[in-house]
Amino acid sequence: MNRELKRLSLVVLLMFLALFVASSTIQVGYADQLNADSRNTRAVNDSYNVQRGAIIVGGKPIAQSVRSDDRYQWQRQYSDGPLYSAVTGYLAVNGSATGIEGAMNQQLSGTSNADFFQRVKNIITGKHPQGNSVELTIDPVAQKAAYEALGDKRGAVVVEEVGTGKILAMVSKPDFDPNKLATHDSAAYTQTYDALQDADGEPLVNKAITDLNPPGSTFKPVVSTAAFETGRFTPSSQLPNPSALQLPGSSTVIHNDTGAKCQGDTGGNVSIQNAQVWSCNIPFAELGAKLGSSTIKSQAEAFGFNHQFSIPMRVSVSKYPGYDDQAELMQSAFGQQSDTATALQICMDSAAIANDGVVMEPNLVQSVITPDLDRQQEFDPQQFGRAMSADTAKTVTGMMVKGVDQGTGTNAKISGVSVAGKTGTAQNGDDKPYTLWFTGFAPADDPKFAVSVVVEDGGGLGQSGSGNSVAAPIARQVLEAVLNK
Repeated sequence: MNRELKRLSLVVLLMFLALFVASSTIQVGYADQLNADSRNTRAVNDSYNVQRGAIIVGGKPIAQSVRSDDRYQWQRQYSDGPLYSAVTGYLAVNGSATGIEGAMNQQLSGTSNADFFQRVKNIITGKHPQGNSVELTIDPVAQKAAYEALGDKRGAVVVEEVGTGKILAMVSKPDFDPNKLATHDSAAYTQTYDALQDADGEPLVNKAITDLNPPGSTFKPVVSTAAFETGRFTPSSQLPNPSALQLPGSSTVIHNDTGAKCQGDTGGNVSIQNAQVWSCNIPFAELGAKLGSSTIKSQAEAFGFNHQFSIPMRVSVSKYPGYDDQAELMQSAFGQQSDTATALQICMDSAAIANDGVVMEPNLVQSVITPDLDRQQEFDPQQFGRAMSADTAKTVTGMMVKGVDQGTGTNAKISGVSVAGKTGTAQNGDDKPYTLWFTGFAPADDPKFAVSVVVEDGGGLGQSGSGNSVAAPIARQVLEAVLNK
């Protein structure tokens, strides 16, 4: 009898342990995954019974939950909704969420693994459940300046703090009003969503981190860096300087933007420095052929190309695929062919040059704050890696300063401030409008802020606009605002 009782007790104990392990695994190990599953309608409905935490910029909420007079109890409200739409995203009545609302959903709703014991405590004490607030790195001055400077142009602006990777501004146009998507009226939400989906310029797409465009000449500092890091080239190294060049094994003929030889010609050659200052394609095509695909690819990857970043929103992967075909390789050296980049990646390139060659992990979240005002989580600056030596960074900086002072980036000049920069006027096909770029940092002698501007669809000018005429003035306006605040 005792033996049977022991066996039965052992079986009951093992069943209890199995149940405990299974329930603990679900409650802790899969909580985030289950809560995020769009099929979990109970979780969606329950989320509206929780006072969702605020999204905070500059000490003030730009998204918060207020009491609702319908069955959902809480209504999401966005202050200056269009201004911050690329950052906050939106939370819809069906539970779908984008931007920070989606990326930090568990923290904002108080359903993350880190909130498990707080949820238990709330049940025991009967305390009203609340989510955590999320404090962003966004600077309201930089965000407003970027928003106003971009105006009604289709594109994006990113501002990054040199040395930390903190994103101080992230604007995408066309924008949208997240309040209209946060309505509890399902029919109204669907109507608004469908209209935005069909609208010109894809307003629901965050062009700062999602859209991939050919980087054009903003890629030239990456290639210059690759050349100097080999130890075989200096800014004064000479490259062939014809007015036209037929690519090997191809019928394609490439030209410089002016259609003539690059400025600074000496006996049919031009220096790497002058080729970058005047943004000449042919010398960089020749330099690309000398460096080879693997060297350029390794350098691009040191800057962050071909890498998946999260800020914590997922960022499209900027790509330098590498090229076996010599003609394609030469075109890629001035940011064409299959080279693609986000506005964030191009900003990171400039920030790395400004930061003595060190690439920082980009980040949009400063901290997570509990309802009791404790900082549950803080995000410290993290290095992605070193892209170049400090000496190379100084050399490339000098070339970028000359590019603004006397080259193709003169519209980015700021009185009394040294600005380093690079323009880009990227082709998208024979008859398609150009993509217009500017990237740089200031002050060049004591770098604090890096910026990138991308204007898609030619800025409405087809193929008559340029990076200097359209994107550089936007960057100048933004840099002036953050330097003078």
